[in-house]
Amino acid sequence: MEDGFSSYSSLYDTSSLLQFCNDDSASATSSMEVTDRIASLEQRVQMQDDEIQLLKSALADVVRRLNLSEEQQAMGSRRGPTKARPMIATLPVRPTVNNGTVLPKKGSSTLPSPAGSGSRKDASPATNKSTVRRANSNEHVGTLTRKDSGDSKGNRTRAGSTGSNSSGKRSDSKQRDPVFNAGMRRVTHCKEEGYVKMFLKGRPVTMFMPKDQVESYSLEARGELPSNKLKLDWVYGYRGRDCRSNLYLLPTGETVYFIASVVVLFNVDEQLQRHYTGHTDDIKCLAVHPDKITIATGQVAGTSSDGKLAPHVRVWDSVSLNTLQVLGTGFFDRALVCLAFSKSNGGNTLCVVDDSNDHVLSVWDWQREERLAEAKCSNESVFAADFHPTDSNVVVTCGKSHLYFWTLEKGLLVKKQGLFEKQEKPKFVLCVTFAENGDAITGDSSGNILVWGKGTNRISRVIQGAHEGSIFAVCMLRNGTLVSGGKDRRLVSWDGSYQQIQTVEVLESFGPIRTIAEGRGETVLIGTTKNFVLQGSLDGDFIPITQGHTDELWGLAVHPWKPQFLSCGYDRQVCLWDSSTHQLIWTKTLEDTAQSAGFHPSGAVVAVGTQTGRWLVLDTDSKDLVTVHTDGNEQLSVMRYGPDGNFLAIGSHDNYIYIYAVAENGRKYSRVGKCSGHSSFITHLDWSVDSQYLVSNSGDYEILYWIPSVCKQVVSAETTRDIEWFTQTCTLGFQVFGLWPDGSDGTDINAACRSNSKTLLVTGDDFGKVHLFSYPCSQFRAPSHIYRGHSSHVTNVSFLYDDSYLVSTGGKDMSVLQWRIV
Repeated sequence: MEDGFSSYSSLYDTSSLLQFCNDDSASATSSMEVTDRIASLEQRVQMQDDEIQLLKSALADVVRRLNLSEEQQAMGSRRGPTKARPMIATLPVRPTVNNGTVLPKKGSSTLPSPAGSGSRKDASPATNKSTVRRANSNEHVGTLTRKDSGDSKGNRTRAGSTGSNSSGKRSDSKQRDPVFNAGMRRVTHCKEEGYVKMFLKGRPVTMFMPKDQVESYSLEARGELPSNKLKLDWVYGYRGRDCRSNLYLLPTGETVYFIASVVVLFNVDEQLQRHYTGHTDDIKCLAVHPDKITIATGQVAGTSSDGKLAPHVRVWDSVSLNTLQVLGTGFFDRALVCLAFSKSNGGNTLCVVDDSNDHVLSVWDWQREERLAEAKCSNESVFAADFHPTDSNVVVTCGKSHLYFWTLEKGLLVKKQGLFEKQEKPKFVLCVTFAENGDAITGDSSGNILVWGKGTNRISRVIQGAHEGSIFAVCMLRNGTLVSGGKDRRLVSWDGSYQQIQTVEVLESFGPIRTIAEGRGETVLIGTTKNFVLQGSLDGDFIPITQGHTDELWGLAVHPWKPQFLSCGYDRQVCLWDSSTHQLIWTKTLEDTAQSAGFHPSGAVVAVGTQTGRWLVLDTDSKDLVTVHTDGNEQLSVMRYGPDGNFLAIGSHDNYIYIYAVAENGRKYSRVGKCSGHSSFITHLDWSVDSQYLVSNSGDYEILYWIPSVCKQVVSAETTRDIEWFTQTCTLGFQVFGLWPDGSDGTDINAACRSNSKTLLVTGDDFGKVHLFSYPCSQFRAPSHIYRGHSSHVTNVSFLYDDSYLVSTGGKDMSVLQWRIV
């Protein structure tokens, strides 16, 4: 615990506070000018407020650690999942929304709750009608009304856990010839022939059951939920490519950032992650309250299997991970792009800019869920918005061709445009921060830093050519040092007179600097456009503490006997990860975009398929290239070695399955031939336990069986119905047909995987959900636990070799999520 408190003292230098408290230079008898005395007093008040927030944060972290310790003791005393214990009642009390439900305030509390936060109001109350008339938007979803806004469905009440619910429903059917209708899906059972027939988009899919189930099987039987559940364990990746100001260090020592629909709280020293999973789609912006405990995050409009999801802001507690408020459902359009809490009034107000055509700026009393004012900000992109540090009625926004100073007066936002006068107006004003004396500081696309006098809209200082190219981020450190970073990958520090102190350049492989945050002590945190989070000092090297992919992600393979997995995607990066240490083992850049991967049973090599028909084999230990081959000129969807390691099957989008004989422990390959028979592209492949048979699925819902050693199709149902399969990744088959949801068009499920214990089945769908079923999953409308975290289609899922963890990959969200089986 002492280490924890030492981390706080390194974040806040209390000696300077004592110096200010004993300094009477700002008193009435001082010879200082009135304006200087006011500025000095403001600075003193701010430092005292920082000290108070430090104490609050220390208390919050102590409570979190006690809670974690109690939970670990509970887990140690009994096997299986345990429920998190309630938080100690000494935390600041606010009505919370836990998984979509408003929780009442506790009857007794040692701390008062903020005024007016007791009951929820409509997001657009009748007494505060919108004064903004938006331009038409082709993607307008602001008027959507969804009862649960994605919260009450699919969530568990345990703090920090991912959602889970049962999706199983059963409709009555006739006793004779059972037939189930479900939207576009119709299922029939023929007991005489021993098969179940399912229709996807009007196409029949016949699935023969094992002989020992022909007499006993009933289509009307109810499937069971699995006894196991999933808990999000680790998130690999960071969204820096197209998001700004989304990286902060909390006084607890946790770095907070986001990717997909998950906010990550990462304690680098302890190598622990916690996760806020209240969002239902891509998070685009993040703000930290002055109390350093409350956090606000904004998401885009989304789509789920239940319909469309409205963009909104969620305000939540970073200690308990409980949702405090949900703002703007039905008001915001498309997405949220900027968020900021006020600083001088206790953080009571929140400014938000959405991604509508007019980029509407709105100011909220977030505790009362009351919108105080709104105005059209700009028809062009808005990149940053922030409150003035000493005046909660002043907001500064910047973006393409504009810098605006807004003043909140009697429910209206009054705008003053920044006057560039003799200074050449930049195409983009990209970032803004504030000096200790209240001056606004901006960085722009011309590489210039401009200082705007406090209370004015005029330039008082110009740092011409501060960077080569765009300045993406400016950050004012507590010691008064200004730090800027941008496209030139340089981190430059400036003193109080805006004289350059020193420059550090990050490696080209890390990419341009997107955002800067003050770290512990002398450290600085950097988020880059290549999705790295770097940690270092202004006079030293920067090392990555978080990294991930930078483009759509599809390939996933698990090591056959180590806690390792490999991911690859359209960024041409192949990454090998250690699931126990959560570290990147190695990464290799390919010439082509990658699509699929598979380990040899020995684990010595891994095969990677690309989108061009080329495939290559890499040495697992050294990442050296072993061999390269080309089959066709279309993407290779599946790379699958036989269990005995003697064959490799490659499923292509040219409708063929290419078979290679493998020798020398995966280092020598000779082509056997290709399996021809599918009328559409190959989607999934599985080998039999004895490596004698292969089953394949295709884009037009065919199930075909093969003898790969001779590339011949097997058409006899009596031969194939009792084959024991080594893996179960095919989404069509008798043992798995229950995974298909009502109304599916056959493309909703992208991937499936059976656990090695053969008791669980997991799927990834087009709506960012991971589903956990019992295996076999051979009952219509099988129930499942449902988990969210991804914000894009889940492209792949796989259990690790020992079933300790499950790994899932998101497509366009570029994230890799690791789930613990509990």
